[in-house]
Amino acid sequence: MEQMIGLDAVTEKGRVFELAAELFGVLATPMRLRILSALCDKEKSVSQLLQEIDTTQPNLSQHLNLLYRAGVLAKRKDGTQVIYRVQSEKAVTLCRTVCTQIAIEMDEPSAVPASERLSPRVAS
Repeated sequence: MEQMIGLDAVTEKGRVFELAAELFGVLATPMRLRILSALCDKEKSVSQLLQEIDTTQPNLSQHLNLLYRAGVLAKRKDGTQVIYRVQSEKAVTLCRTVCTQIAIEMDEPSAVPASERLSPRVAS
């Protein structure tokens, strides 16, 4: 019985890593981070997002669809418009935390010790 409990814990831990990697994969493009940033404060239509984000409509729609399927965004129809909003506030918080830390490292590289940096590419 103890071996089964241990095996279940290892399997569960492995699943946690798989799901975390899946989320990081969904968030791992600058375009998707821009989309999340644009939707942080309020919901927006595709046309509103296109005004803020420099890309094509097909490219934007592809990224929006992936974020929607992953559960990060929600959407609704308003006439012919599709309106997107943040579904996962935790994903936004994660992105905001990471992006803020990297911005600090870029602005003041010497203020952040190497052992505390998120981005190894930011030189001091």
